[in-house]
Amino acid sequence: MKKMIKAQHINKKLGAVNILKNISLEINAGEIIAIVGPSGAGKTTLLQILGTLSSPDSSSTTFLQIDEANILKLKENELSEFRNNKLGFIFQFHELLPEFNALENVMIPAYIKKTPPKKAEERALELLNQLGLSDRTNHKPSELSGGEQQRVAVARALMNNPKIIFADEPSGNLDTQTADELHQLFFDLRDKYGHTFVIVTHNKELAEKADRKIKLIDGEIIK
Repeated sequence: MKKMIKAQHINKKLGAVNILKNISLEINAGEIIAIVGPSGAGKTTLLQILGTLSSPDSSSTTFLQIDEANILKLKENELSEFRNNKLGFIFQFHELLPEFNALENVMIPAYIKKTPPKKAEERALELLNQLGLSDRTNHKPSELSGGEQQRVAVARALMNNPKIIFADEPSGNLDTQTADELHQLFFDLRDKYGHTFVIVTHNKELAEKADRKIKLIDGEIIK
């Protein structure tokens, strides 16, 4: 089984507070991982470091490899390109741009990648159709339900066909039925396309369905 993520001796300190304490983990390709634990345990900080949105504290023993790339050796422009091409992100509050419609929001990663506009639009329309949003392409976020907004965010995360999708409390703002539908969508996408999912969640049902749980307490993984 291919290791999609290898992290060793990940530490993060903010001021005098140790947010993460010597975290080491491996995640296989195609796994759905739930990162669980109480508020303030360091879950989002860990997700941001694994997702290259934040850096661990510098140390000679610290190592982070994603899809065989040594992340800590990449220059800033190389890291930005890697992130846009290989990783997708889903957040609790969608983070959709209000002035753009659903189609335009989904296409944003392709704009950054400089994908030809016609090809980008075809891909975005395909994703919106797959997610049951073909009749919502011209709607702005304010005209969509919470579940529809989150599915647009999922489509945006999938736009560049990433290897890994990082999700931070993706169903935390949804009602139970919509949350269940979103969770099932993650498993369907994994089974169909082989995406790896790393999900921070307080949702017990999602955590139990995941292939594996990583539990954090006070910045440490609890076995």
